[in-house]
Amino acid sequence: MASLMFQQAVGTLPSSDFSNSSGCRHDFGNVSVKFVTKECKFRFGYPISDSVSSCHKRSGVIQASTSPASAVNTISLLSDSSSEKPKKANEASLILIRHGESLWNEKNLFTGCVDVPLTKKGVEEAIQAGKRISNIPVDMIYTSALIRAQMTAMLAMTQHRRKKVPIIMHDEDEQAKLWSEIYSEETTKQSVPVITAWQLNERMYGELQGLNKQETAERYGIDKVLEWRRSYDIPPPNGESLEMCAERAVAYFKKNIEPQLQSGKNIVIVAHGNSLRSIIMYLDKLTSQEVISLELSTGIPLLYIFKEGKFIKRGSPVGPTEAGVYAYTRRLAAYRQKLDDMFQEI
Repeated sequence: MASLMFQQAVGTLPSSDFSNSSGCRHDFGNVSVKFVTKECKFRFGYPISDSVSSCHKRSGVIQASTSPASAVNTISLLSDSSSEKPKKANEASLILIRHGESLWNEKNLFTGCVDVPLTKKGVEEAIQAGKRISNIPVDMIYTSALIRAQMTAMLAMTQHRRKKVPIIMHDEDEQAKLWSEIYSEETTKQSVPVITAWQLNERMYGELQGLNKQETAERYGIDKVLEWRRSYDIPPPNGESLEMCAERAVAYFKKNIEPQLQSGKNIVIVAHGNSLRSIIMYLDKLTSQEVISLELSTGIPLLYIFKEGKFIKRGSPVGPTEAGVYAYTRRLAAYRQKLDDMFQEI
């Protein structure tokens, strides 16, 4: 009975997603979405990426490819009233989370694009991050292609009060898309698409990757290592500078994520210290000198409100019982009240 009431209650929550009764196939850029009408069986299509997670060498320096990725999935959660066009959303929430502590963070090693998982502490940080955002709506999640970011996103969503299931979208080939299709409208309503993108990866540290930071400082000198780590435009040997990381991360954000915010989607980005610093530089209009002193703690979410084309920084939600952050906008306050009412009925 409790389960039934939960499903019924969830169905009454407002949605800012696309819906239309004129047909069963809708196209959003490079993504096709199909949903149930009386004449059509539900299914949805996945995006096709026009780039791969790769790097190439130029003049002895390994750089991230600058070709834009189109691995953007705009799977829309179906509204209960498919005969009405949704009103244009005037605001959306954007949550940025740096992944929890990784095994190489713990060992004080340069990690960069090496794919290592979370520590036990990192798992706990991810869960605590989820508790902090448990009352904020989440329509889509973007992560890097690295497992520590994906683990953080998945663990955080286990704490969300809506209990929606994060599902990674696979677009490696046609078979991957076909085998991962979902044929239940109700299941899709209770799912959150997770888009992985290499452009959100950590800065590639080149020949420093896998080296102990203290030993590296002793070998090359503290000043030189500090220059590699904290300058804006000086890369480590055969690696990326923060400027190079920003070029790919911000370009991806502007092309693929910002349009989702403009449409009213509430977005979570789980990525890395340098890719998130790059995005924050864009959001807060920081200079190259200001961004190099920006520090981000692992597992601490940052909330922005996207409203009328502007990003308004709101800091970090303290926890699920903290009310102040939800008073910043009527939409977030109304969403939280819906959650409270729903769970009081169960």
